[in-house]
Amino acid sequence: MPKVNPEILKWARETAGLSQADAVKKLGIGEARGVAAVDRLAALERGEVPPTRRQLLNMVHHYRRPLVTFYMAAPPRKGDRGQDFRNVPDRHTGAEALVDALVRDIRARQSMVREVLVNEEEARPLPFIGSMEMNEGIGAVLASIRQTIRLDLAEFRTQATPESAFALLRSRVEAAGVFVLLVGNLGSHHTAIDVAAFRGFALADPIAPFIVVNDQDTKPAWSFTLLHELAHLWLGTTGVSGAFADAQIEQFCNAVAAGFLLPANELPLVGVNRHTAFGIATPLIGDFAEERHLSRTMVAYALFQAGFVDELTWLGLTRMFNLQWRQSRAAMRERQADSGANYYVVRRHRLGSALLHFVSRNISDGVLTPTKASKVLGVKPRSVAPLLSVAALPSGQAA
Repeated sequence: MPKVNPEILKWARETAGLSQADAVKKLGIGEARGVAAVDRLAALERGEVPPTRRQLLNMVHHYRRPLVTFYMAAPPRKGDRGQDFRNVPDRHTGAEALVDALVRDIRARQSMVREVLVNEEEARPLPFIGSMEMNEGIGAVLASIRQTIRLDLAEFRTQATPESAFALLRSRVEAAGVFVLLVGNLGSHHTAIDVAAFRGFALADPIAPFIVVNDQDTKPAWSFTLLHELAHLWLGTTGVSGAFADAQIEQFCNAVAAGFLLPANELPLVGVNRHTAFGIATPLIGDFAEERHLSRTMVAYALFQAGFVDELTWLGLTRMFNLQWRQSRAAMRERQADSGANYYVVRRHRLGSALLHFVSRNISDGVLTPTKASKVLGVKPRSVAPLLSVAALPSGQAA
């Protein structure tokens, strides 16, 4: 009988984004004969003792790997994320295993969606994927995006909240054929991926393009990230994006997103310049951003790029805005925990109408089984039916 490769045990756990302490809880490994649970797992990963059949099957489930993987001679090469557009510091946040696991999971789900579309002869290549190049200019890409998604900036700004403004933008992007997901963890708050590690990523497939926005970010920042990743689709580039990266393509996509949400001729209206005191600039930027459903860090960055503030001021503003956001996020999480938000409402919001509609329709047509549908949606099979209930889906989205 072949033996389980202990090197694979460690690799599978790490690429699933789990620490040893997290893994022992999921695998049901407890203390035994005076040996701590994490020490027992470490012994398995060092090859000192083989895993039991039950332990191995639990690893298959919780590490999200086929059984045969554990018998491989060596770990496979790192999964393909496409290009990594992030700055080097963003790649060393301690969350790389989580980012890898998330990208691998989304790629698998996107692959299943694509397979169904092709097999059911519904595959219609979207003409805008990879339709433009950077040398055509920011204005040309921006004009093409506006023409395709048919969203007027004034309509975006008349929405009541940043979240409803994002919902409107998302609906127009999904109507153009792009699946837009809000994902910032691997299924629980214990695996939350900070925006310092990634803000979004795009899979530039002409049949089933996906955009993922990290919902750990501020809600006003979701729209900027969505538009940034949309620019990547127009350029035909697949990859992971960070925050204000130095790469030329990232600056280009940032400029496209900023041009959509904040035309350059509006920047003087902020009322901030190089002579404005820091304490005065802060509320001016805050008020300006709030009125337009923008993130304060984005406005500060736009002011820096246009020369209204120097780099030192921009960095100081960014640090302060991020600190304030983290403090408010912690308070918001406490309120959400007390409110007991409905699981299915939250899950539907993260998955988006396009993916929900796709799964609902293909289950009704007998193309998708509940088990395969659960993999596309990233939920347990028993959660598929309530997630897709007619009353729950937005108007026109139920099967």
